[in-house]
Amino acid sequence: MKILDSIQIKHKIQRMAFEIAESNFDSKKIFFLGINNNGYNFAKMLKSSLESICEIKTDLARITLKPQDPVSNEILVDVEESYLNNQTIIVVDDVANTGRTLFYAMKVLMNTAPSAIETAVLVDRMHKAFPININYVGLTFATTIQDNIIVDLKVEGEEKVNLE
Repeated sequence: MKILDSIQIKHKIQRMAFEIAESNFDSKKIFFLGINNNGYNFAKMLKSSLESICEIKTDLARITLKPQDPVSNEILVDVEESYLNNQTIIVVDDVANTGRTLFYAMKVLMNTAPSAIETAVLVDRMHKAFPININYVGLTFATTIQDNIIVDLKVEGEEKVNLE
């Protein structure tokens, strides 16, 4: 079942960009950190939308982790950690389920001194088991824990979110 099509996703991203701009109007720069491929692609879309509506400087990097085993595998960020000091950081993922992936993604920020850390997800499934609050949400969707949300953000113009 398709939950969102590409036009709906674009509207969600634009609304989220306005929310980010309103909440961070006094920030000099916003650093988007996208988790793995879909989170990074979503962060890139948010960054682009934010740049089209305001003059806040933005930057983008990727956090790489293995969600199924974040403790045994190294969690990496593809930017020098010192660049994150005194920055407003928004950690971005496509779907938040239990909050586990976002929780472990924060590990790369433990040796930095950002001015603020926020989170953004396209779909929040509301099954939080970790102490993560989502600041910017495209869609809150109640599911069973057995349901899967599949987000395809690879091809511009063909983005979609499916429930399987």
